[in-house]
Amino acid sequence: MSGTDTPPVGWRPAFRRWRARRPFWGGLLLTLGGAWILLTEKAALKVVIHIGMQGLVGYLLPVIMVVCGLLTLFSPGQRLFYSILGILCSLGTWVTSNLGGFFLGLALGAVGSCMIFGWLPDQEPRVSRRKRRKAARAAAQGFGEGAEAV
Repeated sequence: MSGTDTPPVGWRPAFRRWRARRPFWGGLLLTLGGAWILLTEKAALKVVIHIGMQGLVGYLLPVIMVVCGLLTLFSPGQRLFYSILGILCSLGTWVTSNLGGFFLGLALGAVGSCMIFGWLPDQEPRVSRRKRRKAARAAAQGFGEGAEAV
């Protein structure tokens, strides 16, 4: 048994394994979108636009977005429900929270929710184009040598 057979030790490989088992980027974007909308809700800006319903709903929808994003990260089994709830809340912030956090929070939430919805847990790991070409060349060379021997 060689030294290369042991799994890598440290926090980075452990984090990569944890991240690979969940829709990490989608959950992160949904969480950031909700946080951005909450930030713009109470920002001391002179261009803050209040359209539509004010009060509790203006804060409730971004909080639900943040919670859905975090729950997606820590409980990926229910990702479809969280993604649908996240996109509905993201679209609802258009009316309730400064045009969805000046479009940025709305866009982050919508993209994150779509990424969560489209994530498949049983996918094969992606192989780079360079590795696929190298494997195809090796297979073609191996096939060519076998055909000449026959």
